[in-house]
Amino acid sequence: QVQLIESGGGLVQSGGSLRLSCAASGRTFSDYVMAWFRQAPGKGREFVAATWTNGTTEYTDSVKGRFTIGRDNVKNTVYLQMNSLKPDDTAAYYCTDNRGNWGQGTQVTVSS
Repeated sequence: QVQLIESGGGLVQSGGSLRLSCAASGRTFSDYVMAWFRQAPGKGREFVAATWTNGTTEYTDSVKGRFTIGRDNVKNTVYLQMNSLKPDDTAAYYCTDNRGNWGQGTQVTVSS
């Protein structure tokens, strides 16, 4: 059974940085497209970033130049480095793969 476990969330001031991690277990990590989504209070879940098996990455416009997604296929982990954080980035962040598996989420709160 596939498990995705996020960590690294927290409270940070505007302009600060956080690094989220998502550890995967239960299958061959390198075969999967991995992505981060987020959900702010009262809003739907939205795409943030994705990394393909060949290293290609994609970002939603609002985080381009500030967030970086990366993966370590040896450690079965995908990362999201978040810099220059804004209050609008406040949300629960979720890790997912292209087989429909989701983590439990990690909360990111950015204070102004």
